[in-house]
Amino acid sequence: MRIQSGNKILKLLVDKRIAILAISGIALYFAISQYHISLWYIVLAGILLGFIFGKVFCRWLCPMGLIMEILMSMNADGKIKQMYQYHKLGCPIAWVSGWLNKFSFFRIKLNTDSCLNCGACDKKCYIVAMEPAKYSLYKPKTEKPGDSYTCSKCLECVAVCPNGSLTYKV
Repeated sequence: MRIQSGNKILKLLVDKRIAILAISGIALYFAISQYHISLWYIVLAGILLGFIFGKVFCRWLCPMGLIMEILMSMNADGKIKQMYQYHKLGCPIAWVSGWLNKFSFFRIKLNTDSCLNCGACDKKCYIVAMEPAKYSLYKPKTEKPGDSYTCSKCLECVAVCPNGSLTYKV
């Protein structure tokens, strides 16, 4: 019962992720520009979040991430989605938190016993879409996108899993 309610909350958050990103990104922008909060505090907070949750800053908090989400929604082909990866080249938060994906406390995990091998998770994952031969959330002998540098923990893969085989937890 507790796991099902946790999955419902996660699905709700993922469904509202763009709104959360918009609110937090705009608030962060105004905090920096109006209240002159040092970028070093933002970098430190982003790295701390990366240590705990993985690379969540880009897809859940970053003002530049909001702009990239808007651009990605305007074009359905993979070129814009690939561009999402390249804007992060100049961001120290993306560098460190991407590296921390392999070591963060919260991770995307697969319960292979209950997995239906339906592939719904791979269809939602933008990393799998860019390199399907290399990455998969459920296929054996492939790299797991959630551990890769590029995964920004949008968690759409977890939210779309029909029976809760994918989880995001400690």
